[in-house]
Amino acid sequence: MTIPAQQSSDEGGLDDFGYRESLDRSIGKFASFAAGVSYISILTGTFQLFYFGFGTAGPAYLWSWPMVFVGQMAVALCFMELAAKYPVAGSVYNWSKALASRVVGWSSGWLMLTASIVTLSAVVLALQLNLPRLWSGFQIIGDGSTPSSFAANAVLLGSVLILFTTLVNALGVKLMAMINSAGVFIELIAAVLIAIILACNITRGPSVFFSTNGYGAGESGGYLSAFLVASLASGYVMYGFDTASSLGEETVEPRRTAPKAILRAILASFVIGGAILVFAILSAPDLDDPKIGQSDGGLQYIVEQVMWGPLGTIFLICIVVAVTVCSLAVHTAAIRLTFAMARDNALPFGEKLARVNPKTQTPIIPAVVIGLIAILILVINISQPKIFTVLTSIAIIMIYMAYLMVTGPLLKKRLRGEWPPKDLAAGGYFTMGKWGLPVNIFAVLWGVGMALNLAWPRTAVYGSPWYNTWGAFVYIGIILGSGLIWYALKGRHHIGTLESHAAEKVN
Repeated sequence: MTIPAQQSSDEGGLDDFGYRESLDRSIGKFASFAAGVSYISILTGTFQLFYFGFGTAGPAYLWSWPMVFVGQMAVALCFMELAAKYPVAGSVYNWSKALASRVVGWSSGWLMLTASIVTLSAVVLALQLNLPRLWSGFQIIGDGSTPSSFAANAVLLGSVLILFTTLVNALGVKLMAMINSAGVFIELIAAVLIAIILACNITRGPSVFFSTNGYGAGESGGYLSAFLVASLASGYVMYGFDTASSLGEETVEPRRTAPKAILRAILASFVIGGAILVFAILSAPDLDDPKIGQSDGGLQYIVEQVMWGPLGTIFLICIVVAVTVCSLAVHTAAIRLTFAMARDNALPFGEKLARVNPKTQTPIIPAVVIGLIAILILVINISQPKIFTVLTSIAIIMIYMAYLMVTGPLLKKRLRGEWPPKDLAAGGYFTMGKWGLPVNIFAVLWGVGMALNLAWPRTAVYGSPWYNTWGAFVYIGIILGSGLIWYALKGRHHIGTLESHAAEKVN
């Protein structure tokens, strides 16, 4: 009889997969919470996408914020149970592998990994919306008045940020956690203050949220069609909370810490982000100002109008901090997913990608590779901004699909009476108890519905020609199809835990 080398119950998860511990376990409770919050990033997501939601469906689009929260909360609750059982790197990949099969696990990991790299490229572009507002010197290429100079400068600024996140991740998780925690602390304080100041400058009542205000008129589905499109602005923000568990192998007492971090991250993002959105609309000097619904206006424009003197500038600096730590968290999560798949030899050059630097105790090669690919994506799309918008939207859909590859198999386990495991309740770890089945069913239905809404061929979102309009099906088909071809021809024949990462066995 053989058993894995010692693992404490609070380090649980690694022994279930037969891995040995190789990463630096030094992340505390706040750093774990910060990882989830910074990926969601209240200030990055709300400020980057407000113009789209408002410009499409007006003030009432804000009802999509609680709608998305309820759906994603159901997913988060399922993830909290899994984090209590399996707090391992590459959470979604390892969870779906444990719940379903190797091919399902690999597919979810592949979708999540490619989506995360594209997401990193997309997030860093938010610097262009903020830095030139702070100082014209940040507009290095041209004057920003033309689409070409705006896009080229966005790529330059974004590339510099990716180089920064690559360096930080290469130097170790302690430095990453320290910068991320400090950034999240600043972001949370700034977000609360922005909400309070906006609330003190209200110029209208809440009735504005209970009227279509003329939006959706003339569309075949009326306001509902406009609302479903606008809801993408909320759907694009509230995800990534699983990052807290993906850092589980580097977290102290992860089976207790990670589930709480997931819950706190999504709750904080919903409450504070929602407050900013609500009070921004109630305090905007003129809701008929067309600039509110334009990419060069939006929420930043409202804040600049409402805030006095240097205060607006200070908060713009805080938004830049938020974009920075969000990019850092997305890059970190992608690295951990790459590492998790590589140590299973589930990616090309697995041995190299899974190598952990003995000094920094972090996988350096994935940090560099992901950074280079993200910059390459930026450069390729510099003259095709609409294509980039399509790819960014598709990345979010792939993440929702990867989540479904977890909640779906988990529901199947529940229906068979195989979940939750007895050790969860016995060990005092998080479990939903009798609420598990209805919450899990809702999480699956939500995931399917939101994926379809995100993927629906709309020229308002994806533009034309047809391969962009149907981009969700075309590009996801290409990405997943090419990956599965590699898996079928080569991957499946050698997937298995690398000897260098396998848990030692003792008699």
